[in-house]
Amino acid sequence: MDIATQIKTYIDSLSEPKRSEMETLHQTILKLQPIDTLWFLDGKNDENKVVSNPNIGYGSQTMHTGGKTREFYKVGISANTTGISVYIMGIADKTFLAKTYGEKLGKARITGYCIAFKKLQDINMEVLETVIRDQLEQK
Repeated sequence: MDIATQIKTYIDSLSEPKRSEMETLHQTILKLQPIDTLWFLDGKNDENKVVSNPNIGYGSQTMHTGGKTREFYKVGISANTTGISVYIMGIADKTFLAKTYGEKLGKARITGYCIAFKKLQDINMEVLETVIRDQLEQK
């Protein structure tokens, strides 16, 4: 199954209203700029054990962790039991998101690389789009 089909299957498997919100967020990200690489991670490790929620990734970058390098997405989204998470990967300063966008984002929990919220109406979409666009444009 190709990645676009995996993404559609994942989004379609979600219950409402999360399905509509994930579809809206997915389409919004795709419209922000041309995406060179799409990712779909099913949340399972090499032993087929569930280790995370499935997630959709956008863009590509070389990540340096623990002395190793690997290709990974720049921005990811995932539905979870409490709402939706947006992952902004590869940020060196773990306070950057909160300091730069925290007060403007709305009702969201912000960690070093994750913006989590219950529903899209809780956040300022223009600010979220800026965060995502800024990360996707990083070289």
